[in-house]
Amino acid sequence: MSQAPETPREPVVTPVRVVIGLCLVAPFVAMLWVGSYAKTDPVFIGIPFFYWYQMAWVLISTALTMVAYKLWQRDQRDQRARSAGKGGAEQ
Repeated sequence: MSQAPETPREPVVTPVRVVIGLCLVAPFVAMLWVGSYAKTDPVFIGIPFFYWYQMAWVLISTALTMVAYKLWQRDQRDQRARSAGKGGAEQ
């Protein structure tokens, strides 16, 4: 009456997950590389580059996070479908 022990599955790195990671890391790299935007020119509608660059990244980060979330949902759905197609139990 013993059950077969479940072996822990290792994380699977897929191209979709790499894209998700890049979408989430890009804003951090852009904001931590201060030397790339620590200047006043070019001025956009009277706002120095330093400020409008950071505000632009607020919008860009939102869009990238949304893309990463949608890709993650699709990846999870596809993974469940593959698992069910192979006769495995849904998790």
